[in-house]
Amino acid sequence: MTIKELINKASIELKTKKVESPKLKARLLMQFILNKPRQYIVVNDDKELTKIQEEKYLYNIQKLIKGIPLQHITHSQEFMKMNFYVDENVLVPRPDTEILVEEVIKIAKKIQAKKILDLCTGSGAIAVSLAKYIENSKITAIDISNKAIEVAKLNAKKNEVENQIEFLKSDLFEKLPKEKFDIIVSNPPYIKKEIIKTLSKEVQNEPEIALDGGIDGLNFYRKIVHQSYEFLKYKGYLCLEIGYDQKIEVIDLIEQEDRYIDTYCKKDLYGNDRVIITKVGD
Repeated sequence: MTIKELINKASIELKTKKVESPKLKARLLMQFILNKPRQYIVVNDDKELTKIQEEKYLYNIQKLIKGIPLQHITHSQEFMKMNFYVDENVLVPRPDTEILVEEVIKIAKKIQAKKILDLCTGSGAIAVSLAKYIENSKITAIDISNKAIEVAKLNAKKNEVENQIEFLKSDLFEKLPKEKFDIIVSNPPYIKKEIIKTLSKEVQNEPEIALDGGIDGLNFYRKIVHQSYEFLKYKGYLCLEIGYDQKIEVIDLIEQEDRYIDTYCKKDLYGNDRVIITKVGD
């Protein structure tokens, strides 16, 4: 079959199985199988594929139908104009998280922050991006998963910032030495436990440890908000990604501590509440 015929066949099958963005995924998968850019696919769409290429392509189409994220097949995701390796051990970085990273970069430049802590680092997307875009920054990146840390280290090396990031396996602050940071940032698991099973197959095929925020989705926020002030310098910032419906609850947690000031919220590209920023005050 030709490239065009196979992409069309796959698009129809993916659409029939209710896979999101079937045409796009069919084409991106073809680019991956052939290791060619989009332009090549367009110009050479009448090119016949080898039997091996065809079989490999159709095999991976079945993976998409089973809900395996495309990024876990291609081991690639763009984030903050960089390429990240991802696999089944980490959450695929989302565009929404770029809102958090951009705000942290802005704050860091304003207060000349250099020392930053990234909790629940996962693929390392946040830590690597901050190291890349904040000059002379020193990032400590923490995760409870050894496999996630391996992926994050790979991404730090891939994007040439491995000398700026120290990785630590820890359950949040548990094994972190008592030191003070200019900024603490986190995109923690925040989905309610019962909601996970209602999400798309694709999301359910991502690591549950990176999704499950407990019964009310706030488990990690409680711990992070309660303990962060011990690890923040005076007027240091705490920056959190949140679920679209968690603004009021997370701000309530912050206000209960009576140690934070100047709390505000930023929306994502779709107009949803997505990032909460606060800082240690008097």
